[in-house]
Amino acid sequence: MTPEPAPTLQQLLAFYLEAGVDCALGDEPINRLEELEPVPAPAAPRPLAALNPLRPPPPVMPSVPRSEITVAPDAAIASARDAARMAPTLEALRELLQTFDGCALKHTATKLVFADGNPEARVMFVGEAPGRDEDIEGLPFVGRSGKLLDRMIAAIGLDRSKAYIANVIPWRPPGNRTPTPQETQICLPFIQRQIELVNPDVLVTLGNPSTQALLGTREGIMRTRGKWVDYDTGTRTIRAIATFHPAYLLRSPSYKKMTWLDLRAIAKALAAANM
Repeated sequence: MTPEPAPTLQQLLAFYLEAGVDCALGDEPINRLEELEPVPAPAAPRPLAALNPLRPPPPVMPSVPRSEITVAPDAAIASARDAARMAPTLEALRELLQTFDGCALKHTATKLVFADGNPEARVMFVGEAPGRDEDIEGLPFVGRSGKLLDRMIAAIGLDRSKAYIANVIPWRPPGNRTPTPQETQICLPFIQRQIELVNPDVLVTLGNPSTQALLGTREGIMRTRGKWVDYDTGTRTIRAIATFHPAYLLRSPSYKKMTWLDLRAIAKALAAANM
Protein backbone atom coordinates (compact mmCIF):
# COMPACT_ATOMS: atom_id res chain seq x y z
CA MET A 1 0.00 0.00 0.00
CA THR A 2 1.36 3.42 -0.99
CA PRO A 3 1.46 5.90 1.94
CA GLU A 4 -0.43 9.13 1.57
CA PRO A 5 1.72 12.18 0.91
CA ALA A 6 2.29 14.58 3.83
CA PRO A 7 0.01 17.64 3.73
CA THR A 8 1.51 20.90 2.64
CA LEU A 9 1.60 23.99 4.82
CA GLN A 10 -1.23 25.51 2.82
CA GLN A 11 -3.36 22.38 3.28
CA LEU A 12 -2.69 22.42 7.10
CA LEU A 13 -3.71 26.07 7.38
CA ALA A 14 -6.91 25.36 5.46
CA PHE A 15 -7.67 22.43 7.83
CA TYR A 16 -7.17 24.60 10.92
CA LEU A 17 -9.45 27.31 9.53
CA GLU A 18 -12.21 24.78 8.88
CA ALA A 19 -11.75 23.46 12.46
CA GLY A 20 -12.27 26.96 13.86
CA VAL A 21 -8.64 27.80 14.65
CA ASP A 22 -8.31 31.35 13.40
CA CYS A 23 -5.53 32.83 15.59
CA ALA A 24 -2.18 31.91 17.18
CA LEU A 25 -1.58 32.05 20.96
CA GLY A 26 2.01 33.17 20.66
CA ASP A 27 4.54 34.39 18.19
CA GLU A 28 6.98 31.56 18.92
CA PRO A 29 6.19 27.82 18.98
CA ILE A 30 6.34 26.09 22.38
CA ASN A 31 7.81 22.64 22.98
CA ARG A 32 5.71 21.29 25.82
CA LEU A 33 7.77 18.11 26.11
CA GLU A 34 11.00 19.73 27.21
CA GLU A 35 11.96 19.68 30.92
CA LEU A 36 11.15 22.74 32.96
CA GLU A 37 13.93 24.78 34.46
CA PRO A 38 14.49 24.01 38.15
CA VAL A 39 12.79 26.33 40.62
CA PRO A 40 15.39 28.40 42.47
CA ALA A 41 15.81 27.49 46.15
CA PRO A 42 14.27 29.89 48.65
CA ALA A 43 16.53 32.37 50.28
CA ALA A 44 18.05 31.36 53.59
CA PRO A 45 16.09 32.67 56.60
CA ARG A 46 17.44 35.64 58.40
CA PRO A 47 19.22 34.73 61.64
CA LEU A 48 17.26 35.39 64.81
CA ALA A 49 18.33 38.21 66.99
CA ALA A 50 20.47 37.16 69.91
CA LEU A 51 18.61 36.74 73.20
CA ASN A 52 19.04 39.40 75.78
CA PRO A 53 21.11 37.79 78.55
CA LEU A 54 19.38 40.03 81.10
CA ARG A 55 15.91 38.82 80.10
CA PRO A 56 14.92 35.22 81.02
CA PRO A 57 13.67 33.05 78.13
CA PRO A 58 9.88 32.51 77.89
CA PRO A 59 8.60 29.45 79.79
CA VAL A 60 8.08 26.27 77.80
CA MET A 61 4.38 25.31 77.88
CA PRO A 62 3.53 21.62 78.39
CA SER A 63 2.36 19.78 75.29
CA VAL A 64 0.00 17.47 77.20
CA PRO A 65 -3.45 18.39 78.52
CA ARG A 66 -3.83 19.33 82.16
CA SER A 67 -5.85 16.17 82.82
CA GLU A 68 -2.70 14.12 82.14
CA ILE A 69 -0.31 16.23 84.22
CA THR A 70 -0.40 14.39 87.52
CA VAL A 71 1.93 13.06 90.13
CA ALA A 72 3.47 9.64 89.52
CA PRO A 73 1.02 6.90 90.63
CA ASP A 74 3.15 5.55 93.50
CA ALA A 75 3.79 9.04 94.82
CA ALA A 76 0.10 9.95 94.45
CA ILE A 77 -1.00 6.86 96.40
CA ALA A 78 1.47 7.60 99.19
CA SER A 79 0.38 11.25 99.25
CA ALA A 80 -3.28 10.23 99.44
CA ARG A 81 -2.61 7.89 102.37
CA ASP A 82 -0.72 10.54 104.30
CA ALA A 83 -3.31 13.24 103.61
CA ALA A 84 -6.37 11.10 104.38
CA ARG A 85 -4.86 9.95 107.66
CA MET A 86 -4.54 13.55 108.80
CA ALA A 87 -8.17 14.59 108.14
CA PRO A 88 -9.85 14.92 111.57
CA THR A 89 -13.43 15.40 110.29
CA LEU A 90 -15.55 14.70 107.23
CA GLU A 91 -15.55 18.39 106.34
CA ALA A 92 -11.76 18.47 106.52
CA LEU A 93 -11.64 15.40 104.31
CA ARG A 94 -13.90 17.10 101.75
CA GLU A 95 -11.71 20.19 101.73
CA LEU A 96 -8.64 18.01 101.30
CA LEU A 97 -10.15 16.33 98.24
CA GLN A 98 -10.98 19.74 96.77
CA THR A 99 -7.27 20.62 96.74
CA PHE A 100 -5.83 17.15 96.03
CA ASP A 101 -4.20 17.00 92.57
CA GLY A 102 -2.90 13.44 92.59
CA CYS A 103 -5.79 11.99 90.56
CA ALA A 104 -6.29 13.02 86.91
CA LEU A 105 -10.05 12.43 87.16
CA LYS A 106 -10.35 15.66 89.13
CA HIS A 107 -9.40 17.69 86.05
CA THR A 108 -12.00 16.10 83.76
CA ALA A 109 -14.93 16.04 86.20
CA THR A 110 -17.35 18.92 86.72
CA LYS A 111 -17.74 18.58 90.49
CA LEU A 112 -16.42 16.64 93.44
CA VAL A 113 -19.02 14.06 94.47
CA PHE A 114 -18.24 13.57 98.12
CA ALA A 115 -21.30 12.13 99.89
CA ASP A 116 -24.97 12.50 100.74
CA GLY A 117 -27.11 11.65 103.72
CA ASN A 118 -26.55 11.68 107.46
CA PRO A 119 -22.91 11.58 108.67
CA GLU A 120 -24.15 9.98 111.90
CA ALA A 121 -26.12 7.24 110.15
CA ARG A 122 -25.82 3.66 111.33
CA VAL A 123 -25.67 2.28 107.78
CA MET A 124 -23.36 3.41 104.96
CA PHE A 125 -23.73 2.55 101.27
CA VAL A 126 -20.68 2.77 98.97
CA GLY A 127 -20.77 2.54 95.18
CA GLU A 128 -18.00 2.72 92.60
CA ALA A 129 -17.97 6.17 90.92
CA PRO A 130 -20.30 9.04 89.97
CA GLY A 131 -22.14 9.14 86.65
CA ARG A 132 -23.30 12.01 84.48
CA ASP A 133 -26.18 13.11 86.74
CA GLU A 134 -24.01 12.89 89.84
CA ASP A 135 -21.27 14.92 88.16
CA ILE A 136 -23.80 17.69 87.45
CA GLU A 137 -25.45 17.67 90.89
CA GLY A 138 -22.33 16.99 92.96
CA LEU A 139 -24.20 14.27 94.90
CA PRO A 140 -24.00 10.47 94.67
CA PHE A 141 -26.86 8.39 93.30
CA VAL A 142 -29.21 11.07 91.96
CA GLY A 143 -30.06 9.56 88.56
CA ARG A 144 -32.17 6.51 87.76
CA SER A 145 -29.96 4.25 89.86
CA GLY A 146 -30.25 6.76 92.69
CA LYS A 147 -34.05 6.57 92.64
CA LEU A 148 -33.83 2.80 92.82
CA LEU A 149 -31.38 3.05 95.74
CA ASP A 150 -33.89 5.28 97.52
CA ARG A 151 -36.50 2.55 97.14
CA MET A 152 -34.01 -0.05 98.39
CA ILE A 153 -33.30 2.06 101.48
CA ALA A 154 -37.03 2.62 102.00
CA ALA A 155 -37.55 -1.16 101.92
CA ILE A 156 -35.69 -1.41 105.26
CA GLY A 157 -37.57 1.52 106.76
CA LEU A 158 -34.95 4.21 106.13
CA ASP A 159 -34.37 7.19 103.86
CA ARG A 160 -31.41 9.42 103.00
CA SER A 161 -31.73 11.30 106.25
CA LYS A 162 -30.97 8.04 108.07
CA ALA A 163 -28.29 6.64 105.75
CA TYR A 164 -24.92 7.79 104.44
CA ILE A 165 -24.04 7.36 100.75
CA ALA A 166 -20.66 7.71 99.03
CA ASN A 167 -18.45 6.25 96.27
CA VAL A 168 -14.96 4.80 96.16
CA ILE A 169 -14.11 7.30 93.38
CA PRO A 170 -15.31 10.87 94.12
CA TRP A 171 -14.92 12.14 90.52
CA ARG A 172 -16.71 10.98 87.40
CA PRO A 173 -14.46 9.11 84.93
CA PRO A 174 -14.75 10.56 81.39
CA GLY A 175 -17.61 8.96 79.49
CA ASN A 176 -18.50 6.87 82.54
CA ARG A 177 -15.62 4.55 81.75
CA THR A 178 -14.38 2.06 84.33
CA PRO A 179 -11.81 3.61 86.70
CA THR A 180 -8.31 2.26 86.25
CA PRO A 181 -6.69 0.25 89.07
CA GLN A 182 -4.31 3.15 89.70
CA GLU A 183 -7.19 5.64 90.01
CA THR A 184 -8.92 3.30 92.46
CA GLN A 185 -5.78 2.89 94.56
CA ILE A 186 -5.23 6.65 94.68
CA CYS A 187 -8.80 7.31 95.86
CA LEU A 188 -9.03 4.30 98.20
CA PRO A 189 -7.43 5.98 101.27
CA PHE A 190 -10.04 8.74 101.15
CA ILE A 191 -13.08 6.45 101.18
CA GLN A 192 -11.44 4.31 103.86
CA ARG A 193 -10.98 7.40 106.04
CA GLN A 194 -14.54 8.43 105.22
CA ILE A 195 -15.86 5.09 106.50
CA GLU A 196 -13.74 5.43 109.62
CA LEU A 197 -15.10 8.92 110.35
CA VAL A 198 -18.76 7.97 109.73
CA ASN A 199 -18.24 4.81 111.81
CA PRO A 200 -21.49 3.03 110.83
CA ASP A 201 -22.77 -0.19 112.35
CA VAL A 202 -23.26 -1.72 108.89
CA LEU A 203 -21.29 -1.10 105.67
CA VAL A 204 -22.99 -2.02 102.37
CA THR A 205 -20.86 -2.22 99.23
CA LEU A 206 -22.85 -1.79 96.01
CA GLY A 207 -21.57 -3.77 93.06
CA ASN A 208 -18.42 -5.67 92.25
CA PRO A 209 -15.82 -2.84 91.99
CA SER A 210 -16.55 -1.28 95.39
CA THR A 211 -16.79 -4.72 96.98
CA GLN A 212 -13.40 -5.81 95.66
CA ALA A 213 -11.77 -2.48 96.54
CA LEU A 214 -13.07 -2.25 100.12
CA LEU A 215 -13.46 -5.87 101.17
CA GLY A 216 -10.24 -7.11 99.59
CA THR A 217 -11.77 -9.94 97.58
CA ARG A 218 -11.11 -11.13 94.04
CA GLU A 219 -14.40 -12.97 93.68
CA GLY A 220 -17.33 -11.65 91.67
CA ILE A 221 -20.46 -10.13 93.13
CA MET A 222 -22.46 -13.33 92.56
CA ARG A 223 -20.26 -15.11 95.11
CA THR A 224 -19.75 -12.26 97.55
CA ARG A 225 -23.27 -10.82 97.81
CA GLY A 226 -25.32 -11.64 100.88
CA LYS A 227 -22.30 -12.80 102.93
CA TRP A 228 -21.27 -10.98 106.09
CA VAL A 229 -17.60 -10.11 106.53
CA ASP A 230 -15.66 -7.99 108.99
CA TYR A 231 -14.36 -4.62 107.84
CA ASP A 232 -11.51 -3.35 110.01
CA THR A 233 -11.10 0.44 110.13
CA GLY A 234 -8.06 0.21 112.36
CA THR A 235 -10.02 1.40 115.37
CA ARG A 236 -13.14 -0.73 115.07
CA THR A 237 -14.54 -3.76 113.23
CA ILE A 238 -17.70 -3.07 111.22
CA ARG A 239 -20.06 -5.67 109.80
CA ALA A 240 -20.03 -5.44 106.00
CA ILE A 241 -22.14 -7.00 103.28
CA ALA A 242 -22.19 -6.73 99.49
CA THR A 243 -25.20 -6.51 97.21
CA PHE A 244 -25.96 -5.61 93.60
CA HIS A 245 -25.46 -2.08 92.34
CA PRO A 246 -28.77 -0.33 91.49
CA ALA A 247 -27.52 0.36 87.94
CA TYR A 248 -27.03 -3.38 87.46
CA LEU A 249 -30.53 -4.08 88.75
CA LEU A 250 -31.94 -1.65 86.18
CA ARG A 251 -30.30 -3.73 83.45
CA SER A 252 -31.06 -7.09 85.10
CA PRO A 253 -34.27 -6.74 87.15
CA SER A 254 -34.41 -10.51 87.73
CA TYR A 255 -31.79 -10.06 90.48
CA LYS A 256 -34.01 -7.77 92.54
CA LYS A 257 -35.25 -10.79 94.49
CA MET A 258 -31.71 -11.58 95.66
CA THR A 259 -31.23 -7.94 96.56
CA TRP A 260 -34.40 -8.04 98.66
CA LEU A 261 -32.91 -10.92 100.65
CA ASP A 262 -29.75 -8.87 101.21
CA LEU A 263 -31.81 -5.89 102.38
CA ARG A 264 -33.70 -8.06 104.87
CA ALA A 265 -30.36 -9.26 106.26
CA ILE A 266 -29.23 -5.62 106.60
CA ALA A 267 -32.42 -4.72 108.45
CA LYS A 268 -31.90 -7.61 110.88
CA ALA A 269 -28.30 -6.60 111.51
CA LEU A 270 -29.32 -3.00 112.25
CA ALA A 271 -32.03 -4.21 114.63
CA ALA A 272 -29.57 -6.46 116.44
CA ALA A 273 -27.00 -3.66 116.75
CA ASN A 274 -29.67 -1.44 118.32
CA MET A 275 -30.39 -3.86 121.15
